[in-house]
Amino acid sequence: MSHGQPRTPVRFDVLGPLTARDPADRPIPLRGPRHRALLARLIIARGRVVPLPRLVADLWPEPPASAVPTVRTFVAALRRALEPDRPPRSPARLLVTEGPGYALRAEAEAVDARRFERAVASAAGVPAAEAFDSLREARDLWRGPALADFTGEPWARGERLRLEELRLHAVERWAAAGLELGRTAEVAADLAAHTEDHPDREEGRRLLALALYRSGRQGEALGVLRRARSALLGKFGVDPGPALRALETDILHQAPHLTPTPGAGTTAGPAGDPTERLWASATAAWDRTVPAGSRARLESTAGLLRRLALTGPRGLPEARRHRWSAVEAAEELGDPELTARVIGLYDVPALWTRLDDPARAARVVAAAERTLAALPAGTRESVRAPLLATVALESRGTTDGRGTRAAREAEAIARRSGDPGLLALALNAVFMQSFHRPGGARHRDAVGAELVRLSARHGLPAHEVLGRLIRLQAGAALGDRAGAEEHAVAADRLAERHELPLVRVFTDGWAALRVAEDADPGDPASVERAERALRAAADRRAGCGMPGLEEGLRALSLVALRVALRQPPRPSDHTDPGPHRAWIRPLLLASAGRTAEAVAALRAAPDPPPGVTAEALWCLLGRAAVLAGDADTARRVRRALAPAAGEVAGAGTGMLTAGPVDDHLADLTDLTGRT
Repeated sequence: MSHGQPRTPVRFDVLGPLTARDPADRPIPLRGPRHRALLARLIIARGRVVPLPRLVADLWPEPPASAVPTVRTFVAALRRALEPDRPPRSPARLLVTEGPGYALRAEAEAVDARRFERAVASAAGVPAAEAFDSLREARDLWRGPALADFTGEPWARGERLRLEELRLHAVERWAAAGLELGRTAEVAADLAAHTEDHPDREEGRRLLALALYRSGRQGEALGVLRRARSALLGKFGVDPGPALRALETDILHQAPHLTPTPGAGTTAGPAGDPTERLWASATAAWDRTVPAGSRARLESTAGLLRRLALTGPRGLPEARRHRWSAVEAAEELGDPELTARVIGLYDVPALWTRLDDPARAARVVAAAERTLAALPAGTRESVRAPLLATVALESRGTTDGRGTRAAREAEAIARRSGDPGLLALALNAVFMQSFHRPGGARHRDAVGAELVRLSARHGLPAHEVLGRLIRLQAGAALGDRAGAEEHAVAADRLAERHELPLVRVFTDGWAALRVAEDADPGDPASVERAERALRAAADRRAGCGMPGLEEGLRALSLVALRVALRQPPRPSDHTDPGPHRAWIRPLLLASAGRTAEAVAALRAAPDPPPGVTAEALWCLLGRAAVLAGDADTARRVRRALAPAAGEVAGAGTGMLTAGPVDDHLADLTDLTGRT
């Protein structure tokens, strides 16, 4: 069976986690991990046929006897997902059978990796401005490591390495074009991160040194080259290549050709783009006039990182990584007040209670505590308050009480100070430390309401959005859907006005939750619609830069929905429970009738950690206890859930529901009586 290349609007993305999107740009649900692996394997074949035995060998290290019919089942499921409107028994146009195997007949434009390759190729032999724009577009296609779902798969290794090498080459070509255009500050910032991540790339080091030199930072430029020499000698026992050696000589002699003259192809930025011209000229002036290693340079960097964290999924992880470097640099200078300012400048609003990077957060908390202890007697309270708020924000989800005390102390200082920005930061800390037990949605709604009033009055848009999202979550937990929707709309409006793209992650989750809450357990189509909405929201969260929000939430939302509908979880619901495994597993065992194992898992499960998902996790334990007849665990769950009576379990996340807490309490009481 042979088919020509169809013109399909279905798009596939592999420069990051695998996704597929339909003609309306909606994520196409992909089922289990082997369905996804099969699709990825066919994508990287670039339209070529992959024989069925090769697919079997790639999908299973030790193929089961049923592997061949199973692959055919996977193919059928993928065809239904990719071409849902194809008439029955009509031939597939996209995922086709040909000869001994299968091929994915997607045109090049439909695959992000192919678009990336084309953009890189189009940048060859064109003026610097065109190359710069083409290569920037190419870089922006990346959402994470190539084929990020399949890092351990041998069949993906070659393609991942090829694409990564091409990406690094594109970064360096983009930087070279930027230097030709005179955009030294922008290029230097990106090259610094590039060379830190890939220290063995001599071209990256050469371009960084040149960018620094053209910014008036000759000493730093020479430092880059000398560190390159030391690294190459220490790791490989070789000297730098001729390009690095020549550049070092030219810098030492201040060779004229290193600084192109105006009119020789360099400009301050793209003609007609005043923002770019202003950025380039201002940063260049800063680099020329503010001494390297100065306190002013360190503090300005810390302030810039705050804004970087708000720019979206690419900026947030970078800001977190560089934030710790800024704190370390401040501590090395031995000035506690400077360190306090550097730590406190990162007042990025926080909404999700699970930390994205617990190890780094613990280091920040330790630095804040050291700085609090080192501040001299008589230091202004307003210097201490941001440190206390940082301790509270970065120790969310802990149970030792230190975070709660720090939040209260920061709030008291902020109220006395009359500083609205400081109070907004302290209220964020109070919110984050309000999850010490289930329930409390009304208290959090009050905190959110004060944040909205305060921020609107004093022009604090990021914290006004935070207040709106807190009220969205609280309204969802209290069953006030109209109120929650009002705050979602207001948050989206603010996010659009102030360029805060991550807000959409939360309002998307709320839209999916509304569909889930409307599911009719007696109508399979209604249930499927709800599950599809939850999966799509999870797919849109992929690569958002907030691992604490991504990991395991898809599985938890699907299992919680089945609990809310009083239906057993399905195998596809819990493919990756992530950090929620200990609370999902007992329910799976109890639903499968494996009562003794379920009871053992219930007794082994720890209390859910404080946070927005705690009520849903308690409800999963409670449902498992009821199914398994475990009265002891049922009493434990009932005591924990009692303060949340009247709320909707899990809806305080703004993204999932396990149904009314009162229904769960009634089931638990039926099993245990009133004891």
